[in-house]
Parts: sequence; structure tokens; C-alpha cells
Amino acid sequence: MKGLIFTEFLAMVEEVHSLDMVDEIIENCDLPSGGAYTTVGTYDHTEIVALVCELSAKSGVEVNDLLKAFGTYLFTSLSRTYPEFVSKADDPLSFLEEVETYIHIEVRKLYPEAELPTFYCSRPNSPNELHMIYESMRHMEDVCEGLIIGCMKHFDQKFNLTREKLPDGNELFILEKLG
Repeated sequence: MKGLIFTEFLAMVEEVHSLDMVDEIIENCDLPSGGAYTTVGTYDHTEIVALVCELSAKSGVEVNDLLKAFGTYLFTSLSRTYPEFVSKADDPLSFLEEVETYIHIEVRKLYPEAELPTFYCSRPNSPNELHMIYESMRHMEDVCEGLIIGCMKHFDQKFNLTREKLPDGNELFILEKLG
């Protein structure tokens, strides 16, 4: 997993909790990296799992809620760092449809060894509804949901979001634009 995810997670922890909390969760986890991350480095995803679990234990916030909050935070941060990715889209559903066909292609140019989830998108019912199938061996569906929420907030769009576990273990996100 790219170090950018780790550095952004720790930045969120510092912003929401404190620098002391960052130090504490790193110290309490037995991390092969020692908790020293660079944005361009690559680290085992089990380290982020350990950090999130430790933060949950220290803060009393459920793991899935922390992951969603992180996804929302991450979208805001990435949209500031890489505005060219979001500036091309007219609306959030168009942006989300391009994650696999444009965004991930550009991410792979920056980070060729990145192991990204796969998204399959369709609009089976109306132009205001998007179905996104999330496929990843890491099963970070809650982070994905947070990223979607962050995207909708970025575009100031009201929406309904539902999730369904598919028989193959993947997750279906159904987004409906409101208003």
C-alpha cells in the first residue's frame, strides 16, 4: 500500500485528535516500518489495519466509522493535492465513473507499483443513479464509502448511498443524486 495512505491517515489523526495520539498509536503497534512513512514508499496494508484498530481502541470510535471518516478526509486532501483530477468532472457521478478509466490510470503513472482496487460502473436505471462495484483483496469498503461521501461533499451534492454485499464478496455501492 502506498505511503500516501499512511501519511494522510496520520495527518487526520493529528488534526482530529493530537500529535500525541499519533505517537501513541504508532508506539503501541508492532509495525515493521517502525511507523516511519513516506508518501512514495510502499508498506504492508496490515500496518494501516493495526493503526486503525489501535486508534479505535484509544478513541472509542468503531473501526468502520474511522475508516469512513478517513475516506472522507482523504478525498478532501487528494482533491487539494491533485485538483486536475476533479476539475475535469462536471458532477460527482461523472467523476466517480472515471475513477477506473482515468484517475487510476493517472495514479499508476505517478506510482507504477500501486495496487489499486477495481471499479465497475454503470447507470442502469437513470442518469442520476450510479452503480459502482468495488473489488479489492484488501476489503477497504468503508474507506471507499468515505471517499464517495467526500466526493459528493466536494461537489456539494445531496445523495442517497446504499451498499450491498455481492455473492462474490465484492461490494456494490448505489448512489442516487437528489435535487
